[in-house]
Amino acid sequence: MNKNLKRMATMQNMQKTGLELFYTKGYYNTSIDDILKELSLSKGAFYYHFSSKEDFFIEIVQNLLARKVYSLLIEPIEGHENPFELITNCFEDALETAVHNEMDFGFILGNFISEFNGRNPKIMKHLNDVLKIWEVNLVSTLQRGKFNGYIDRHTDSEAVAVFLISSFLGIRTMMVETAPSALKYRFMHQIKVYFKAIEAKKENV
Repeated sequence: MNKNLKRMATMQNMQKTGLELFYTKGYYNTSIDDILKELSLSKGAFYYHFSSKEDFFIEIVQNLLARKVYSLLIEPIEGHENPFELITNCFEDALETAVHNEMDFGFILGNFISEFNGRNPKIMKHLNDVLKIWEVNLVSTLQRGKFNGYIDRHTDSEAVAVFLISSFLGIRTMMVETAPSALKYRFMHQIKVYFKAIEAKKENV
């Protein structure tokens, strides 16, 4: 393995392990020593790759976290099919993953936004960038749905996107300790009711 590939593999492993640690313990409860112990690294080796714990975390957000959000919540809603079905199926799959996750501490992006909000503007900017990408893609999907005749043309796509994101963040937080399967069922039922209210009405001929 050449040096570049070896370095990429090392970085990938470090970031994956770091993300798991930060998700489980929280950023502020995870020390550099915790990271070094988990990775079996010396301080010198860690600081060879990263200037600080903050720098390490930002790299994780940009590389791993953004990809996770994209594959879980953005890629599944791309396309020209019925946007209600795309979003419903996407949420169903994302929440089902949470139902069966024994080490569930909530939605990873939502957790970090809660932890850093008001505490670290630099990291918050990177987290909000990921959130904005999700929002922009939701708006695009909804706009396509309006253009293709699935969604009522008077619907405010930006407002719907904000509602969907905030409700998803909320239900994921609630699912951590309280009957996740039942909560998922009730949430998905209400999402479908909401979608029914904003779908394009068929004109009487």
